Amino acid sequence: MRPQHIRASTMHRRLGGEANSFRYGVDYLLIEPETIEKTSALFSANAANLVSYHDRDHGGVRDAGQGAQWVRDRLAEAEMQIGQGWRILLLAQPRMFGTRFTPVSFWMVVDEDEALRVVIAEVNNTFGDRHSYLCVHPDVAPIKPSNEMVAQKIFHVSPFQPVAGEYRFHFALTQEEVSVRIDYRHGKGGLLATLDGARNEMTTPGLLASLVQRPFGSLRIMALIHWQALKLWRARAMFHRRPMPPVQELSR
Repeated sequence: MRPQHIRASTMHRRLGGEANSFRYGVDYLLIEPETIEKTSALFSANAANLVSYHDRDHGGVRDAGQGAQWVRDRLAEAEMQIGQGWRILLLAQPRMFGTRFTPVSFWMVVDEDEALRVVIAEVNNTFGDRHSYLCVHPDVAPIKPSNEMVAQKIFHVSPFQPVAGEYRFHFALTQEEVSVRIDYRHGKGGLLATLDGARNEMTTPGLLASLVQRPFGSLRIMALIHWQALKLWRARAMFHRRPMPPVQELSR
């Protein structure tokens, strides 16, 4: 698959307690890390460029990732075989000007008919920790947009949300677009987050447009996260201290 550039929109809305919501544009790439084609002089894989992807940024220990091989190893440990003709895709924010931080990326395993079979949500917090959640049917049947994939929250992300409750994921991957919905609930509180964007082939004009419109890439995302946290702190939202992250890299 040729690399794709997703000029996406993301929305977050706090549920219960102090009201807070926001929506902003963000750039994601949808790539096949094991066979990345070069479609723009501005983009490189595992090498420096204005826009880049690096295996070490994803899959396993943060900043020491193993890329798609980590996915293969974890699924093998779970005794889940990747079928012949199945491919591993990654939906993630790229490095821009060398900066990197992606709150959440998604490893997506698709079969020979492009049906979604496995998703691993790779979650990073601003404290340097990472944990991933495995979303898959017991029989590895196709994941449809109507399916609700549930995972217990065991990883600290926001200091204004507890490490409790569950995530309810919905995924849609068509030839035209990609959509993710995360409904996090704990008691009467929680968070609703969405990510939606059209699938377009990566091009130099498209990357240039994003570099001009959102030149600071992940630094901009980090700033927006802290700005939203400051608003919640000023509203006196309940603060939860960071606990030790889970030992295991993957849960479901």
